[in-house]
Amino acid sequence: MEQPAVRDAPAAPSTARLVDGLVAADPRTARLVDGLVAAAPRTAPLVDGLLAAGTAVAVLAVTAQLGGRLDVVGTLPLAAWLGALLLMRRRWPLAVLLLSVQAVVVFRTAGLTDVGWVWPVSAAYAVLAADDRPGRPGLPWAAGVGLAELACAGAWEMSADGATVREAVGSLGAEALWLAVLLAAATAYRNRLRWRAELDERLLRAARERDLEAGRRIAEARLDIARELHDVVGHTLTVVGLQLRVAAEALDDSPAEARNALATAQQVRTEALRDLRALVHVLRAPGEVTEDPAAGVLEIAALVDRMRSTELDIRVETTGDLAAVPAPVSLAVHRIVQEALTNTVRHAQASQAKVDIRCADGQVEVSVTDDGRVEASVTDDGRTPAQPPQTNGHGIRGMDERVRALGGDFTAGPHGKSGGWLVRAVIPVPGFRP
Repeated sequence: MEQPAVRDAPAAPSTARLVDGLVAADPRTARLVDGLVAAAPRTAPLVDGLLAAGTAVAVLAVTAQLGGRLDVVGTLPLAAWLGALLLMRRRWPLAVLLLSVQAVVVFRTAGLTDVGWVWPVSAAYAVLAADDRPGRPGLPWAAGVGLAELACAGAWEMSADGATVREAVGSLGAEALWLAVLLAAATAYRNRLRWRAELDERLLRAARERDLEAGRRIAEARLDIARELHDVVGHTLTVVGLQLRVAAEALDDSPAEARNALATAQQVRTEALRDLRALVHVLRAPGEVTEDPAAGVLEIAALVDRMRSTELDIRVETTGDLAAVPAPVSLAVHRIVQEALTNTVRHAQASQAKVDIRCADGQVEVSVTDDGRVEASVTDDGRTPAQPPQTNGHGIRGMDERVRALGGDFTAGPHGKSGGWLVRAVIPVPGFRP
């Protein structure tokens, strides 16, 4: 969105970054900033006009209070000139101060006014000292010009009025004190603006970091949900399909076997519904962790029993204390075995499969092998063995993500010269000694 040009002092870098960040963070903030930028050219002349008029009135009022002359050839034109110069303070603050000081010196030395050296130029000094734009150090210039004006005033009073150094210093002491207070107040105001800009920038940076962290957590949660849905639904459909096929084949010859197959399919369906309900519960109540007793190392034997059939014999070998495996690792091992056997049933056309789980030496190693055809042992989306195991396929990719999230290593590919497929994962568990 193109913003209208502002004939004003450029913003400080921190403020510019803050505005850019706010605009990028929220469209509503962008519209607000656009409105403020569009309104700035309208409000700036009003502020400048009020400051100019206030300066002119203040010069006249203070001169009258101090007993100075008020005439049309002295104080009146000086007050008008000092006020008019402030209309250009935004673009040329140093030039405004120099011209203002020059006017005061000329009017005083010419005898057109007899009151004040520094205080009539207070607004110009304050504007320059508070200027915080890059490459334009306003405070040193304001201090230098002020000292030069006081030195000029002291020299003129000693030469014109015959005053001694002590008398000149005494008469200009209030002016010097006023200049010091003015510069200190302008410096404090400038530092406060810097502090506010830095604080706003830190708050914006913290908000950005929170947004990035929230986005990262959302992405991780989406991956976890995708993996859980893929593993639960894919495994359920595969086992139910396998048992329905067994029931269909044995319906006429062995009704008892058909009933057992249908019962197994019904059991798998019930467990899948429970898993899905647990997942929905976590989504509806973030932060609440629900236990899933049907997804762990100890439940792999029941998993294998459901997937074993007359066409596929599955053997399980374990080493170590499976009950001592931590819950996150136990769930990952269960899902890896589940997905590997699901792919074997779907694609491998294997007659035998083996699940080997070893718990020792601070790690858990799980491997699933089958004797299926190499060209058929692909992932659930048809990946061929010539491709890297993590390139395609949600199943292989999901297993790899699970293992790597726990700091482990994962491999999947052809196994042996006679064919078959191997899925292997090694997950470290620091301090785990079964």
